[in-house]
Amino acid sequence: MRLGVLDVGSNTVHLLVVDAHPGACPLPAHSHKAELRLAQLLDDDGAIGPHGVDRLVSVIEEALQAAEDKGAEEVLPFATSAVREARNADDVLDRVRAETGVELQVLTGSEEARLTFLAARRWFGWSAGKLLVLDIGGGSLEVAYGIDEEPDAAASLPLGAGRLTAGWLPGDPPAPDDVRALRRHVRTEIARTVGEFSRLGTPDHVVATSKTFKQLARIAGAARSAEGPYVQRELKRESLEGWVPRLAAMTEQERAELPGVSEGRAGQLLAGALVAEAAMDLFGVERVEICPWALREGVILRRLDHMESA
Repeated sequence: MRLGVLDVGSNTVHLLVVDAHPGACPLPAHSHKAELRLAQLLDDDGAIGPHGVDRLVSVIEEALQAAEDKGAEEVLPFATSAVREARNADDVLDRVRAETGVELQVLTGSEEARLTFLAARRWFGWSAGKLLVLDIGGGSLEVAYGIDEEPDAAASLPLGAGRLTAGWLPGDPPAPDDVRALRRHVRTEIARTVGEFSRLGTPDHVVATSKTFKQLARIAGAARSAEGPYVQRELKRESLEGWVPRLAAMTEQERAELPGVSEGRAGQLLAGALVAEAAMDLFGVERVEICPWALREGVILRRLDHMESA
């Protein structure tokens, strides 16, 4: 069947249409996305303002039309941290339902981490052994660890690249004192969770997902996305540590000129790099392998599992 998954994230609203059936690898058929940056549209009270809700409704309507045009039999809609943590989340969900007919499922941080872990496990298989999975989104950082398809430990921290950029790095380029303050904040937050994972032992394989990690790997020399998903890509902590001060000294426009960095993500690349560097350092990771699958694929795989069991 042809399935669509509608991801209302902190940075983008992304519709992914795939051809899939239980027991088979989902094959991408169409991708439709719009940069909304919901995490940066929150007002001083933590609510998504009227303009942001208007844009969200409009973008969801466009995505639904694209899904219909591509023949999707079912659309799986979900929202992550930006909607989850908005003060007026219930009002936003009610309006989306009333105007589009879409019942957005708001995932918890733990569910995000677990579904992303499922996608990574299916991509790398059982031979990868004990997996540690890191995912940096626009609003949060997810960490999950385990040997099965369900992780033994999962955590979600409010350390998304978009959220941190909006709250901590106002300058272009940012002031050195602001960068240092953000670095301290990120490391303090991550350090609080390390013990929960370290007691489970050393992972056999460390995996990173998300656009942030993909872009950091690309500027550090990984293969271009045009070379396909099956090319192995990795990011070494040593390379990342060399890039962080360089990114801190660049303007947003200068970052956008780096290989693989989109103009819409350039502004938050430094914050993402600080989170990635801190996570790799505090978890004792020298290198991560980039996984092409993440949360959207995890949602699709879980739906296919339910279909098969039914």
